[in-house]
Amino acid sequence: MDYPGSSALLAKLAKSKNLWEQRASIMFTWAHIRAGQLKVSTKQVELFLDHPHDLIHKTAGWMLREVGKRDIKLLRSFLDAHAAIMPRVMLRYAIEKMTETERAKWLGKAKS
Repeated sequence: MDYPGSSALLAKLAKSKNLWEQRASIMFTWAHIRAGQLKVSTKQVELFLDHPHDLIHKTAGWMLREVGKRDIKLLRSFLDAHAAIMPRVMLRYAIEKMTETERAKWLGKAKS
């Protein structure tokens, strides 16, 4: 399913100075995830890897976890590229449903 105009809306919200609009830009990718458009979510999360606020980290990690429920290879690929620089809370949320061994692997790559 395509969501006309969603790319422009996601970009606008992501660039906002308002924390809640930024958070909404990540949460709105949930519809894309449900429609199988998983990369929309991973691309949106990439915009917030260096964001200072914990609420953004939690929301981004949650959406990554949802991506992983549908395509674990895509989540692992994302983590390969970004685990070392991701905020720890974001990473923890993203890997929450993985095995203890795999969680330990990713946490070992995380920034401190």
